[in-house]
Amino acid sequence: MQALTASSPASSSCPSSSTAHRHRRGTRTSVRFAPPRPAAAAANSVYSVIANPPIAPAPSPAPAATPAAGQDEKGLSFLQRAAAAALDAFEYGVIANLLERPRALPRSADPAVQIAGNFAPVGEQPPVRSLPVSGRIPPFISGVYVRNGANPCFEPAAGHHLFDGDGMVHAVRIRNGAAESYACRFTETARLRQERALGRAVFPKAIGELHGHSGIARLALFYARGLCGLVDPSRGTGVANAGLVYFNGRLLAMSEDDLPYQVRVTADGDLRTVGRYDFDGQLAGCASMIAHPKLDPASGELFALSYDVIKRPYLRYFYFRPDGTKSDDVEIPLAQPTMIHDFAITERFVVVPDHQVVFKLGEMFRGGSPVVLDEGKTSRFGVLPKYARDASEMVWVDVPDCFCFHLWNAWEDEATGEVVVVGSCMTPADSIFNDDSDDDDDRRLQSVLTEIRLDTRTGASTRRAVLPASAQVNLEVGMVNRGMLGRRTRYAYLAVAEPWPKVSGFAKVDLATGDLVRFDYGEGRFGGEPYFVPTEGAPARGEDDGYILSLVRDERAGTSELLVVNAADMRLEATVQLPSRVPYGFHGTFIGDRELEAQA
Repeated sequence: MQALTASSPASSSCPSSSTAHRHRRGTRTSVRFAPPRPAAAAANSVYSVIANPPIAPAPSPAPAATPAAGQDEKGLSFLQRAAAAALDAFEYGVIANLLERPRALPRSADPAVQIAGNFAPVGEQPPVRSLPVSGRIPPFISGVYVRNGANPCFEPAAGHHLFDGDGMVHAVRIRNGAAESYACRFTETARLRQERALGRAVFPKAIGELHGHSGIARLALFYARGLCGLVDPSRGTGVANAGLVYFNGRLLAMSEDDLPYQVRVTADGDLRTVGRYDFDGQLAGCASMIAHPKLDPASGELFALSYDVIKRPYLRYFYFRPDGTKSDDVEIPLAQPTMIHDFAITERFVVVPDHQVVFKLGEMFRGGSPVVLDEGKTSRFGVLPKYARDASEMVWVDVPDCFCFHLWNAWEDEATGEVVVVGSCMTPADSIFNDDSDDDDDRRLQSVLTEIRLDTRTGASTRRAVLPASAQVNLEVGMVNRGMLGRRTRYAYLAVAEPWPKVSGFAKVDLATGDLVRFDYGEGRFGGEPYFVPTEGAPARGEDDGYILSLVRDERAGTSELLVVNAADMRLEATVQLPSRVPYGFHGTFIGDRELEAQA
């Protein structure tokens, strides 16, 4: 195993804004939130920087309509205002003080853990231009690198998981070897817009809050507010904080709790939310779409799943043709609703995981989490032809004790007739959702890069760790060359998720031999997902002919950077100094100039 280390000059630029500080275990963390209402001093609160960021003035809106008789400035009637006051009193008096206060929060729902340090949120940043660059950015990298992440707008009132935060997209515009601009904006989901209007978080946090009897009470409270017309869940309840895909002229921000949101990259490098996107009404009967749809590099089709945690069918499969028209749904029968964050495609098939992390809402009545590890269930993968008419064409293959949160690639092995799947197998399978371990607990999460072989003729499966035991490291969030998705690939580029949950570097892994070349960010420096941008003409000139883009935070110097690393020799080519703190996040994509010009 080879290891390389990055180092780059520090930058002292950081935004001037008010901050609040939390204290836990002797650490000091800068946290920026919107102010909760109805505090009289909300406008002057240190939390106001997120909900009311200092941005360039927008065009003056049309004069607001005069409220009808009996309504306040928000259009609420007297009865609605009375109901709102009663429900607020129930939330603070019963839920917060009676049900939640006596209960210690697990690590996976403790805001002091989940949004500490560089996981803490930031305010929006309008485009900052002419970013300092050291080294040389290859001129073919011309477009915008965008990365999604969770960035809670309002300070959590109770439990909070990292995955619960509002979506924020960060964008670095690159052209002609120069870093032209950086910007970050919230994705303006229906949820966020309604909470901003109310001045505080009111939508339930799916992982952080929905535990036990207090979770049931918060669900009931939310539905009561909906019945009273105080919130409207029919317009979407998701946070759009996980995946990003550019398809049919649209950049889509996604999380599997809702439909995608279209985000437009403007000519000056800014970001603007167009709105919730249902593919021109084709997803009108579907409440959500998975956060990791797969874009086939040969056909240009986008393949997707949608799962439901309440009613059957618990899982649907569909795809979109390059012109955006949708196929019919294939309803996939499952015995119970299952957490399916990712899946895979090959040239002819889709590969669907049905693993042991499931949703059991009844567990809340027994005081637990609705996201549970079902140890009595056997994990399996379903192999379905891409253009199947119904689920009768799916072949299930058992793969016991397997949970892959992400799958990096899959292909068909012509020599053996097997379907090969490459993913990171996590143990304990539910630890990212139900982690109550200590820092030195030996049950902390392990993520093992694994090759899984599925024989659809016999129903047999085999699996092997790609890395030898002596070189084992936690590998998560990453990718293969997207131009070869669904085809046999030699290399994968994956984040080294150590010390968990931070990322200390990334690795280029030879999937056949297990050889690993590691690029370390350096002492006190951490990042996230490595994104591979192929050189024009690749893979004809080599599968690894391209560059890795990675956002990095220097926690000691207090600076954020975008690194450009040569994927062939894993050496640093350029460092872009960013003007403000970029929190650790999730997944990204690169949109080239021609695609930007073709935005819908």
